[in-house]
Amino acid sequence: MTATAIFFLVLALLLVWGGFTVSVLYLARRPDRHEFPPGGEDDHREDIAPVERDT
Repeated sequence: MTATAIFFLVLALLLVWGGFTVSVLYLARRPDRHEFPPGGEDDHREDIAPVERDT
């Protein structure tokens, strides 16, 4: 392998694994969202499935 190929290999590895590491650390600090944007309403239909029709 040439020096250029090795350089780009190391650069790609640092970008991929560095991004993965940063993502894991970010999610470890903020694991869940406590507030959601306004919008849909919960209609509490947990036991009722959608209507299935034969077509």
